[in-house]
Amino acid sequence: MEVFDNIFAINHRCSSFFLGLLLLLASALSLADAKSHYHDFVIQATPVKRLCKTQNSITVNGMFPGPTLEVNNGDTLVVNVVNKARYNVTIHWHGVRQMRTGWADGPEFVTQCPIRPGGSYTYRFTIQGQEGTLWWHAHSSWLRATVYGALIIHPKEGSSYPFSKQPKRETAILLGEWWNADPIDVVREATRTGGTPNSSDAYTINGQPGDLYNCSSQDTVIVPIDSGETNLLRVVNSALNQPLFFTVANHKLTVVGADASYVKPFTTSVLMLGPGQTTDVLISGDQNPSRYYMAARAYQSAQNAPFDNTTTTAILEYKSSPCAAKNCSSNKPIMPPLPTFNDTATVTAFTSSFKSTGKTFVPTDIDESLFFTVGLGLNPCPPNFNKSSQCQGPNGTRFTASMNNVSFVLPSNFSLLQAHHQRIQGVFTTDFPANPPRKFDYTGNVSRSLFTPVPGTKLYRLKYGSRVQIVLQDTSIVTSENHPIHLHGYDFYIIAQGFGNYNPRTDPSKFNLVDPPLRNTVAVPVNGWAVIRFVADNPGVWLMHCHLDVHITWGLATAFLVENGVGELQSIESPPEDLPLC
Repeated sequence: MEVFDNIFAINHRCSSFFLGLLLLLASALSLADAKSHYHDFVIQATPVKRLCKTQNSITVNGMFPGPTLEVNNGDTLVVNVVNKARYNVTIHWHGVRQMRTGWADGPEFVTQCPIRPGGSYTYRFTIQGQEGTLWWHAHSSWLRATVYGALIIHPKEGSSYPFSKQPKRETAILLGEWWNADPIDVVREATRTGGTPNSSDAYTINGQPGDLYNCSSQDTVIVPIDSGETNLLRVVNSALNQPLFFTVANHKLTVVGADASYVKPFTTSVLMLGPGQTTDVLISGDQNPSRYYMAARAYQSAQNAPFDNTTTTAILEYKSSPCAAKNCSSNKPIMPPLPTFNDTATVTAFTSSFKSTGKTFVPTDIDESLFFTVGLGLNPCPPNFNKSSQCQGPNGTRFTASMNNVSFVLPSNFSLLQAHHQRIQGVFTTDFPANPPRKFDYTGNVSRSLFTPVPGTKLYRLKYGSRVQIVLQDTSIVTSENHPIHLHGYDFYIIAQGFGNYNPRTDPSKFNLVDPPLRNTVAVPVNGWAVIRFVADNPGVWLMHCHLDVHITWGLATAFLVENGVGELQSIESPPEDLPLC
């Protein structure tokens, strides 16, 4: 018997050895398949003509939109950014987890100081465990109005999409906004007056307004398809301030992914994306060979707020269509119906359809249960300001915004991550409130005494590995609104959404802990709430903010300081040598 035991022990040790060897080989092969991609981004002023007018716009490499970057899951990106423009700039890689590489995340004065005119900085990071569509954009002032592009993450080499039918072709669809002015001048004027900024003059698809605008038909974007094909559209809302509906005439869209995570497929005729969000859809060439408009227009949930009420178009053109071989300017494409601008019911039906596919890892035992109000506010006119010209908010006030009554103020001499890493005092505090300082009827008639938030650079500290739940509650201060809230450095599960005031006694019964969608940007419903969960497994300083840029300009943001864990693999990397100085 002892002999058999010895033989078994030897075989067990050998099996363990060979299993370990196989795992090492598999890891090595995986690393061998991964690639490093090198790019140069030159930030520069470029003459761009839209809506009959040419203006110098800030671009990357003279392109608007900027270059599309394509990688595989597991690859590394190395992007050298040279600033030849007259403004400070940073680049944010929207939705990339940036595991331990927070120095490459990009938000100005949060993870880095800006790249000054004439300066440069190289972003280095690896994309791990993400597949689908993300994007990159400037994260300084309003430069992202023209400085943005798609970031496409294909499956690992040798793998395919988890779709029943593989797409024949793929097309990035970048929705944007265009001003007949320098967007920096637009936001500076709004900051001076304290009022709302001018609305955009057009929406765009891949940088072009489309047939419904003046001087635009000649450059309307054409998206090819052929009869019998199934194609993948990667839709990104890169607009500055506007949630957008998107649809294609006579065609159904099968949603298969969002924010670089796969979802259980569902079919819809219309999408709604808040700024920052991405949605991957399959479209089949199952209609008569012809030309069909793709169209996008505003979803506007805020009452009595000015917005751009125009419609941008591109053309889905069948390759076998008679128009494909010649100029068919006289043959108008078929126009799709679009929801009315305030169709919240359609938005709710769409957003509630998202479910994760595959195994989920939703935290159940919660260490940090947080409740954040999000919304606008009004500051009284300072005594030294001219009320008529510098206080153009309602009743002679200035617009502001906040989370938990704290209007976020960015530092100017150090980045938050630099101050944390070097233990520099006086740059920020870690007393951001876990709950609203005062409870009130968040979506009802709010007392004017709650309209004025407190300015501050307040962060919330999280221990490494904390299991976090956040209730994000819209408020009706000034006006209620759908807020796209983006968290840097993390994906999170959206476990519930609803209208009215969140009820901690009854609303947890609505939690989806089985297959909730995994996103990096959640559209908090107008006059409603959303609940998200994540594990704080990425050390650093991570911004959470409304992705309506007018709102982050007013202070609708906060940041999490996630402490290092144990050892090197649970700690943020050292800052790169070329990190810009303030």
